[in-house]
Amino acid sequence: MSDFRERTKRGPGQHPLLQLTLARIREFIREPEAVFWVFVFPVLLALALGIAFRNRPAEKIPVGVDARLPEAARIVEFLAGSADLEPVLLPGELISQEVRTGKIDLVVGPCLQPSDKPVREGSGPEGTGGVPFCYTYDSDRPGGRMARLVVDNTLQKAMGRKDVIRTRDRKVAETGARYIDFLIPGLIGLNLMASGMWGVGFNVVDSRTKKLLKLLTATPMRRSHFLLGFMLSRLLFLVLEVAALVGFGWIVFGVVVHGSLVSLALILLVGAMTFAGLGLLVAARPRSIEAVSGWMNFVMLPMWLLSGSFFSYSRFPDIFHPFIRALPLTALNDALRSVMNEGAPLLDSLTEVGVLFAWGVLSFALALKIFRWQ
Repeated sequence: MSDFRERTKRGPGQHPLLQLTLARIREFIREPEAVFWVFVFPVLLALALGIAFRNRPAEKIPVGVDARLPEAARIVEFLAGSADLEPVLLPGELISQEVRTGKIDLVVGPCLQPSDKPVREGSGPEGTGGVPFCYTYDSDRPGGRMARLVVDNTLQKAMGRKDVIRTRDRKVAETGARYIDFLIPGLIGLNLMASGMWGVGFNVVDSRTKKLLKLLTATPMRRSHFLLGFMLSRLLFLVLEVAALVGFGWIVFGVVVHGSLVSLALILLVGAMTFAGLGLLVAARPRSIEAVSGWMNFVMLPMWLLSGSFFSYSRFPDIFHPFIRALPLTALNDALRSVMNEGAPLLDSLTEVGVLFAWGVLSFALALKIFRWQ
């Protein structure tokens, strides 16, 4: 055993940590399924979601005009003059169904009594025979409220209202505010989490079930070398993983990294180490693939749902935000978006980097303490 120990110390190429890292890299490359899920699947997901939620010209608002309204044809003509509205003449019996099913955002019609006869008392817009307009829409739907504002503004102007002040529109189209700009950092975070945890945790437990770890206990290898070998092997693929997603986003959708590439690289490095450490911790004890799969899903599912990879976590009640921000994937996503979309310096993300660093150090230290070879 002493001779073996001496031989392992000869030359830098024989260091156990280097050899273990190279072994992990070879294992990964020899698994086509792993290469697909790490490099190809995130790109396909970005393509599908980027196309589904791409920026499109503003659609016209579907608006109905009640045929029972006096001079309904004239109202349709007024509304058709707006570039934002698509009016259609509707029979009275279809109004409720069209609004309920969301096919029409708003209906312009007369205010009816319970007998379904138009109310003719009171003053109404000029040219409507004294019948006031009623807007029928679902106030709980944003589309209904928006339609009410646009329709009323259009009809008021058509009936002779003059604006008190003059305004002018200045339309801009900046990258960084689109859904694809929000999505790409989230997918990078998800990919680092999945590849770090599954790539590390699954391989550790697989080696344990095949009794390979038991054989390694007879070697002079240190436990820290074995665990660090898994973590370092994930870092070597980090550049390729990120380059695949960012490069695809730039070529296909024009996604731009507005901040420093050095800041981005440091955040990614800390994030990759964090999730590799979490993967080691989850795999430190389980003795079967089924067990580690359950623990992996238990750890990752809350981050899939809460950490803002596909939609902003601001949609959740404010009381949950401190807990959500304490999750490592949330910290990684926020830091990535700060650098990529806002062009912020690394100092602005020190809190998020600190959260990632704490998770990584604690996970690796605990994994090193409780790790079981068999």
